[in-house]
Amino acid sequence: MTKQLTPAEAWQKLRDGNARFISSSSSHPNQDASRRTSLVNTQDPFAVIFGCSDSRLAAEIIFDVGLGDIFVVRTAGQVIDDAVLGSLEYGVGVLNVPLIVVLGHDSCGAVTATANAIDSGTMPVGFLRDLVERITPSVLTSRRNGDHEINDAVEEHIRQTAQRLVDSSRVIASAVEKGSTAVVGVTYHLDEGKADLVSELGAL
Repeated sequence: MTKQLTPAEAWQKLRDGNARFISSSSSHPNQDASRRTSLVNTQDPFAVIFGCSDSRLAAEIIFDVGLGDIFVVRTAGQVIDDAVLGSLEYGVGVLNVPLIVVLGHDSCGAVTATANAIDSGTMPVGFLRDLVERITPSVLTSRRNGDHEINDAVEEHIRQTAQRLVDSSRVIASAVEKGSTAVVGVTYHLDEGKADLVSELGAL
């Protein structure tokens, strides 16, 4: 088992990997046969990434990490449900991961669909409606703050989602209070590949 990282060290490791990705100097670590073999009976990830399902937001690539490095949970618009909370609690409570990253991105389709539903007064059908309903508070808050661009709503949704994780899960909240885990909100810029910090809960 590798040394347990602090939340700050885990975030720095992700930042370093993202910098390599931006500069086209990715090292593609931990992606060989020996790494694969070493993980057959164990895993020791240093971060949980709870991100949007968008095909352009592949966490292992944009943070330049490999097998066993990060525990990834994804839903459209990084929307929380019970399965997400259970997965994140597993990461914190069982795997002892020191960092949860809520990862959104600009031009998010789920946030755009929510804004369109608010503007038109017409909700989408099927389970898309559930996504829109869960994202609506973030879009409305962004607009109340005078921010009407989609990317403003994206960042507000990232902040609200990070806060909701702590508010909803006693396991996560306790880890944040103890300082063993931090929860950060990050927005990813599709054009340049940069992951920027927009919120933090817990000590970095």
